[in-house]
Amino acid sequence: MQKLDKFLNLKTKHGTVVRVVREHYLRDDIPCHNKLCPQTCSNGPDCIPANVSHILLPDCFVTRTFAEIFELPEFRGILFLQTALHSALHEGNRRIYNRLLAKVHDGKSGCAVVANEFCRDIYDLPEAGEKLSEWQFRMVHRSAEWYVNHLEQQKAVIILTENNEHFEEYKEKTKNVFVLLMKDYLERFWPELRQAQDIYESLVVALESETQHGSANSKDYTDHLSSDILQAGIKSGIYIEGSLRVNKYHAREEAFVQRKGVDSKDNAHDSDVLVSGMKHRNRAIHGDVVVVQLLPQNQWKGKITNLKHQSGSEEDGDSNKSSSQMPSGRVVGIVQRGWRDYVASFPEDQEMIQLAMRGGKVLMIPWDTDSKDTSWNSSGSSLKDHRVIIRIDSWPLDSQYPNGHFVKTLGPIGTLETELQCLLVENTISVGNFSERQLQEMPVNTDDNPWTIDDAEVGKRRDLRETHLVFSIDPKGCEDVDDTLSVRQLKKGYIELGVHIADVSHFVKTKSLTDLEARSRSTTVYLADRRFDMLPAILSSDLCSLIGGVDRYAVSVIWKLKPDTYEVEKVWYGRTIISSAYKMFYEAAQMIHDEEEVGEEEIPELTGFGEEEKRKRLADLKWSVDKLIDIASHLKARRVHEGAVQLEGVEVKVELNEQQEIENLVPKQTLEIHETIAECMIFANHWVARKISEVFPSCALLRHHPLPRQEQFADLVMSARAKNFEIDTSSNKALAESLDQCIDQEDPVYNKILRSLATKAMSNALYFSTGSLSEDQYFHYGLGLDLYTHFTSPIRRYADIIVHRLLMAAISDEPDEDLLGNIELKQLCTHINSRHRSAQNAQKDSQELFQALFFRNKDPEEDPSCTVDAVVRGLRSNGVLVFIPRYGINGAAFLQDKSGLVLTFVDDDHTEWVPGSIERSEYAVTVKTASSEWTYRLFEHITVRITVQPSRVHSETLKFSVVKKSPFKADLEGKFQSSGQGLRTDIVKEVTTADKSKSSSEMREKVVVMGKDVSELQKLYHQTKEKDSLYTFLQNLHELNLSDDR
Repeated sequence: MQKLDKFLNLKTKHGTVVRVVREHYLRDDIPCHNKLCPQTCSNGPDCIPANVSHILLPDCFVTRTFAEIFELPEFRGILFLQTALHSALHEGNRRIYNRLLAKVHDGKSGCAVVANEFCRDIYDLPEAGEKLSEWQFRMVHRSAEWYVNHLEQQKAVIILTENNEHFEEYKEKTKNVFVLLMKDYLERFWPELRQAQDIYESLVVALESETQHGSANSKDYTDHLSSDILQAGIKSGIYIEGSLRVNKYHAREEAFVQRKGVDSKDNAHDSDVLVSGMKHRNRAIHGDVVVVQLLPQNQWKGKITNLKHQSGSEEDGDSNKSSSQMPSGRVVGIVQRGWRDYVASFPEDQEMIQLAMRGGKVLMIPWDTDSKDTSWNSSGSSLKDHRVIIRIDSWPLDSQYPNGHFVKTLGPIGTLETELQCLLVENTISVGNFSERQLQEMPVNTDDNPWTIDDAEVGKRRDLRETHLVFSIDPKGCEDVDDTLSVRQLKKGYIELGVHIADVSHFVKTKSLTDLEARSRSTTVYLADRRFDMLPAILSSDLCSLIGGVDRYAVSVIWKLKPDTYEVEKVWYGRTIISSAYKMFYEAAQMIHDEEEVGEEEIPELTGFGEEEKRKRLADLKWSVDKLIDIASHLKARRVHEGAVQLEGVEVKVELNEQQEIENLVPKQTLEIHETIAECMIFANHWVARKISEVFPSCALLRHHPLPRQEQFADLVMSARAKNFEIDTSSNKALAESLDQCIDQEDPVYNKILRSLATKAMSNALYFSTGSLSEDQYFHYGLGLDLYTHFTSPIRRYADIIVHRLLMAAISDEPDEDLLGNIELKQLCTHINSRHRSAQNAQKDSQELFQALFFRNKDPEEDPSCTVDAVVRGLRSNGVLVFIPRYGINGAAFLQDKSGLVLTFVDDDHTEWVPGSIERSEYAVTVKTASSEWTYRLFEHITVRITVQPSRVHSETLKFSVVKKSPFKADLEGKFQSSGQGLRTDIVKEVTTADKSKSSSEMREKVVVMGKDVSELQKLYHQTKEKDSLYTFLQNLHELNLSDDR
């Protein structure tokens, strides 16, 4: 090892340049990370494969400038140098650096990093007077020479540059080392890869545009303050730091900054700062971490209270009506940019499109209304009817819009696959197949080579196959069975309850490629018609799935419970082997409990037994189900006593036929058995949390549901008072008791709406490391528990895998060196929380997409499914918010249009818009005309018609129009017949998807792009439904991260 002195010129935070000396060590054993290495030094998982035609080595400028070209899956065999990555980090930004590392760590990419600055044969100190860019390229070329010689000339190395002088000087200097300009390389090696060409052209024009903006004089915005000034202002209290959240229903006028460190105990209006208008937003974008300065109090404004026209949304709109004043401010600096990939479309303005065709700038309209329109340098007309991905490059002071560049096209506007891709991109979800190397880590289970239980593993586990009646209760169609249960009678009346969870951590080893991929994904993503698994199918649907009749590895929690009270006498944790006797659906288990007749159709495992044996087995099964329900009722009663809050949310299930056409929208119905399974899972999660937090007080992964912010309860309190009820929000226990009292015997929907409002007021539940919060903050507000974690769904949640590893380490006599420390676990929790939130948002967006598809081709005047009963659940200055019980949909209905005309009724079947006015009181909105007056009261039932609001640049949305001031009789009768047990429609109509009107040739073209035909896609992606539960912090309520029942 050789030591050198490396001299650096560093700038301090005060702007002073100081010269420092650093020790720099050179080695002879730097690995090349290439499978062809004759010296076998290619250690590590990130290696360049032997089957690439050449090795690509981008110089520093090309690495940091054209990173997204290298992110394309076609580009393999890229060697990223330490020098180039440092340039990307310091001369580019950390986002570029992280994306390049993600490319390297992707098991499918075949890329690698070489620490060239620590290699004795490569590194050379800068020469006197040598520019940084010249030294960097010299290092790149020396690295290429070393690499070619190290591989004994087996592969050629191509250096990519944009510098003509470097190209001319080095192009023929060394055998098997070629220097090419980036454009020439793309044209020679990738002439058919149009996406790479488009990205290159877009980035080049964007760079030129950024240079030109430097000379502009006029400024639409103000300069952001330096980080030193911002930090000093934050510490002194002059400035406020927080995350910017744009009101998606009025994106240009209203945004909010939530202050850091504010909890529910703060006074109302102390949490958020209103940022009104684009000027005060000062080039900040939704998701940016910003610093704001409060305006003088006489300039404060209130939240917008009108519904916004054009969208049929349920939220706020026109800026001429607002609530009482709240703290308002302006953005003075940006701490961290939240820029990401944005889906956008060309505007309908033909002049703008023609400008783009001539190579000029065009204003791209983002798919997400939260985002700002972006100026993109574009050429060509082939994409004018496509959705495309763009990235923001800069936002100059003198520009009304940010500058961006093209990344890729997603497909034609309006097709199902394109729209689904849009919502995945907008929620930063990247899905793809598992790599060959990841699949090579998986066990084999085929007809020729079946997987079997390992005898050595049997000796390490508690064998429950002959001693316990184990069974699962899941939704119909479930493939990834995470959990099973057992219950049996012990001596002296004691009861043994067991929760047995798939032992995923046995198959997914720490730091394996599969583990890294699962960590990256963090969760299975469920869309309305498909899912994207966190784990390969051999695990998620086979070896880890606790399906009936086969031996499986499990991790179990088994309690000995006292008779009658079911208090815990003792608990056992450990690895087990189980064989599930029954794989039941919820409906079958409920039928057994209700003493309804069940047979082989409901319980296939009874097939082949005689009648007497069937009766005996059913009797044993009924005892177990009944006992579980009894235990669960006691467990829930304890949680409720401690303050657990039962909230409400309605999930709409999209029913598809074999052609993937939408047949129906059905609110999921709840059963008593749903609550039973949920309580058992909550019980297991709580006891595992107790164990791991006891053994690992500073690095256990738990789940925290913080106190809600009190001002968020305003709508709930007001809605309860509309029917003379009072809501106490001082504690979770008080809130739960108040909600239980708010019962309208004539309208069961009322309590559901109140509970959904309570849900909306809740904070998000988050994963955390116990070393990052004080112990008094560990609680879970919604569940009424002091400790909670996620243990019961390791097939679809990475957090559960971490918890399994912690639990195994907690009960082991030997230390686990691979457990994460507090800092690492805290970072992982941040990542998992982000992925979990994105998956929930994508699921919600996909359901809204399919809801629009369901109504798209219907005739609203003739089709009975479009006319429905609605409940007024909120009031605005120009309309009402409504809830549709039949479909479980929320929306907005306007009573005043853009021109100021108001809605009135000519007769029972006709409405019209006439001059008039609207008056809003606390509990009602009154529409007045010259000849009539109509009052809409909170929780009144009215009749609305559902249509689809088309949009070329955004996703389609539902539009709700009031057609009668009275309830819709058919829905109303159906509602009371259901006795509040969950409302569902009796209408089953076959509805075609967005693509049915396309020709068969267009369909075939789309299928080719997808790479599979419809039947194959159905097999691959048909969604395994998540667990239903009456406990309504459901995953089904996608707006919140409160899915803590499983």
